[in-house]
Amino acid sequence: MKDGFEKKIGQRLQHTARLQRALAARRLQEIGLFPGQESVLKLLADTDGRTMTELAAALKVRPPTASKTVGRLSAQGLLVRRASEGDARLVRVYLTDEGRTRAGAIDDIWDSLEGTMTAGLDGKDRKRLRKLLRKMERNLSTELGTVVNDTAEDADGADEAEGAEEETV
Repeated sequence: MKDGFEKKIGQRLQHTARLQRALAARRLQEIGLFPGQESVLKLLADTDGRTMTELAAALKVRPPTASKTVGRLSAQGLLVRRASEGDARLVRVYLTDEGRTRAGAIDDIWDSLEGTMTAGLDGKDRKRLRKLLRKMERNLSTELGTVVNDTAEDADGADEAEGAEEETV
């Protein structure tokens, strides 16, 4: 018999997130990366030549944390630091060819994880799940007094306007 705790949504979300992180870590390890490093590579793949301050802000970490990650990725030959042309005191971070290759492999890992997590769910179920998770994010964010980035809509165009056509969540 399951106790009440196992039926709690928060517990299910926490356990699911833990399993997703563990599988992501395993798949990232297969391409020589640790969790967190993929975010740096993807940010640089989108906009190469960011400063350490820009990277730290985009990652929502303190500059020393970003610097440590950049140092490790640099030691692996995945990126390089170069002084800015306009201001030699300003250091910019660039992907190497190998870094760009690994950044491309990250998309395959994320797609694979998404497929594993949503196996057995049809398009309507996935759309509804995304909508429910966005609502939960907003609820928690409101309670914490933080801002949720609602600009990232679903790739298939799922949005609040379409929610009117679906059953009420």
